[in-house]
Amino acid sequence: MRILFHKNYLKHYRKRILPNKKLDKRLENRLELFMKDPSNPLLEDHRLTGDKKEYRAFSITGDYRVVYKKFDDTVVLYDVGTHNQVY
Repeated sequence: MRILFHKNYLKHYRKRILPNKKLDKRLENRLELFMKDPSNPLLEDHRLTGDKKEYRAFSITGDYRVVYKKFDDTVVLYDVGTHNQVY
């Protein structure tokens, strides 16, 4: 699986995640887990609804999420942040 990063994801990653080293490390671990097994229950992966019904999300922590879309063997990460920030 190939992972691409949308410009909004990169912008929000630098602002919301990178300043917190512990959160950054957790994100790194979750991305590795996602690449190995996207259906792992720890990720709490789910389809979004409403305006974002074309997207999916998985959890980094209880409140932090990564929003993405899958295309064949490629995943594009679109946003990262707290539940309120990304939804």
